[in-house]
Amino acid sequence: MKMSQTLPATLRDAPAEAVIASHRLMLRAGLLRKLGNGLFAYLPLGLRAYRKVETIIREEMDAIGALEIKPTVLVPGELWRESGRWDTMGAGMLRVTNRVGQELVVSPTAEEAATALVRDELASYKQLPLTVYQLNTKYRDEIRPRYGVMRGREFTMMDAYSYHADEASLGETYERFAAAYRRLFARCGLSVLTVRADSGQIGGSDSEEFMVESAVGDDTLILCPKCGYAANDEKAACADDAPEGAATALSIEEIDTPSVRTIAELAAFLHIAPRSFIKTLIYRAENCALDLSAAPGGAGLKREPNGGVYPEAFFAVCMRGDLDVNEAKLAALLKAGGVSLACDADVERITGAPVGFAGPAGLDSVPVVADKTALALHDAATGALKKDRHYIHVEPGRDFTPFLMGDVRTAKAGDRCPACGSAFYAKKGNELGHIFKLGSLYTTALRVTYLDANGERRTPIMGTYGIGVDRTLASVIEEHHDEAGIVWPLSVAPYQVVIVPVKYEGEMKAAADRLYGELRRRRVEALLDDRNERPGVKFTDSDLIGIPLRVVAGKSLPKVEIRLRGTGETELADIDAAPARIAGIIADALAALRVRQ
Repeated sequence: MKMSQTLPATLRDAPAEAVIASHRLMLRAGLLRKLGNGLFAYLPLGLRAYRKVETIIREEMDAIGALEIKPTVLVPGELWRESGRWDTMGAGMLRVTNRVGQELVVSPTAEEAATALVRDELASYKQLPLTVYQLNTKYRDEIRPRYGVMRGREFTMMDAYSYHADEASLGETYERFAAAYRRLFARCGLSVLTVRADSGQIGGSDSEEFMVESAVGDDTLILCPKCGYAANDEKAACADDAPEGAATALSIEEIDTPSVRTIAELAAFLHIAPRSFIKTLIYRAENCALDLSAAPGGAGLKREPNGGVYPEAFFAVCMRGDLDVNEAKLAALLKAGGVSLACDADVERITGAPVGFAGPAGLDSVPVVADKTALALHDAATGALKKDRHYIHVEPGRDFTPFLMGDVRTAKAGDRCPACGSAFYAKKGNELGHIFKLGSLYTTALRVTYLDANGERRTPIMGTYGIGVDRTLASVIEEHHDEAGIVWPLSVAPYQVVIVPVKYEGEMKAAADRLYGELRRRRVEALLDDRNERPGVKFTDSDLIGIPLRVVAGKSLPKVEIRLRGTGETELADIDAAPARIAGIIADALAALRVRQ
């Protein structure tokens, strides 16, 4: 391609809203333009790089036997009602109604669509295992889209779905996907961390995320420096802490604490550390699947017919005073579609006191959920369910017994690894890919069955696997850039070589055209800068766009200068030998990316 025939559209400066490197450089290098808040259009150079990422993903999916399909972006709402996610997915899901009154979903993910397709085609165990995938547009109505395509409203994802007769088969496919992910991210030039993760609104059991380190990452990664344990903070577990203090024989005592509400205020008032308190927070759970019929306050809860979920239930969650509740862990423990802190009015109705005075002792209006850290406390302090009153000398097990106990704390740097006991450290990261073992969650809801070898009808189990294509491309730029611009790995660069004649006329033009033709004959992706611009402008643009190799035709003819964008190394080659030399550099670089795992 000749530069005069494409849209480089480079910018000297990026808009002020572009605060991360990939967003700034994608705009400045002419890769994309903003059409609306969270909505971006790719220009020709950006689309070429984007297609390279898609191709790498397709090659790795095809290599493990996944079959590409193309579901629609608009999905019938009744499929989402069947799965139960019509009401639980939240405001991020864009719902529309067509002219005949049919409810539709602008697909934020495709478990329902893929499983409905498989339901209509699957008949026998002989068809299993079956894996399908798509590269398709998604839409999530983000409240605050930011960082360009790193978190936009419309984006492209690779979604894959596998269907199995048993756990062993699912485990094998899960591991094949994990290996394929490592290969494809390495081919893109990305350094990824694999971390244990929460399954969130997708559901399921085992799940892992493939993360890249980022100072503006949405996720906090909890990492062990010794044994390699890695998880995001929604999933990370900790070694159990030693019991706090010694059991007391003193009876629970109610004391006056005027105008003292927060843990910090109470610590100062009683002259003890925050970790000696039992912090109690009231949470509202949506679509809770626990059986609460025998729980405190459970008899009055409304439940869906035939043993279904509770659309709304409240819980008192107890935690050591210096720690925070992990809402993802809490939702998983409660088997809930989501959890949120109760409003002030609900807190007062449930506890009989203003916010700040809740405690588990004597609370019988809602079930009490205790984190393990709260149960390890002795001689603790907590709210007394009265304004300006607290309890001291509280002993878990003696003064209150929780309905449910588990790990609902948020892990942080300094906590101890559950595998080896070493202290954790933390990093920020962005998720590029996620793999889940879903079990029969969706196949049961959508009534997918097959006949086994004995002619009996069975429900298959399922895995799901996703990669954000746009986010992967942006992450390549985040990892590969310098002050001058993008430094593309050869595998995803929009072009592999840019040919820059110092002047596009006379002998330099003839040499540049000849080299361009020979490189194209060798199937090298070459861009010829045939613009009538100063050499400095051409060089600046080639560095900004980040083409991996630059070949300059100038005063040194018949020799040309070959420069590597990544290292700045240069060499002179005779114009007749230059095409073979360039092709060799490209082949070596691509081979190195393929083995980088």
